[in-house]
Amino acid sequence: MESVDLLKLWAEPALFTEKEALFLCQSQMARVATVSADGQPHVVPVAIEFDGRYLYFSGRALAKSLKFRHLTRNDKVALVIDDVVSIRPWYVRGIEIRGTAELLVEKGHPYVRITPLRKASWGL
Repeated sequence: MESVDLLKLWAEPALFTEKEALFLCQSQMARVATVSADGQPHVVPVAIEFDGRYLYFSGRALAKSLKFRHLTRNDKVALVIDDVVSIRPWYVRGIEIRGTAELLVEKGHPYVRITPLRKASWGL
């Protein structure tokens, strides 16, 4: 049996199914979770973009935000993107993504690029 390097496997970007990718392309909002240096979680809504591989978010005064400060110390991040399709019958769909965040700047504006490493979806 071939051995698997679990650390290398964890570092490989998650691949999305066609339905997951379509859902992410159509979605505009997510909840992003970061963690402080002492382990305190922080969750906030963000506007997202998806290019087929990475997710991005920015925001007004991003560099002054708590999530940005957290990401300067710990690049681990989690997102949930979901919606309610129908109440009767109850039908929800979504995807949870765990990965790493890179803090980038373009034309003087900071933004975050998320590399998805793990994913779990439902209703898609």
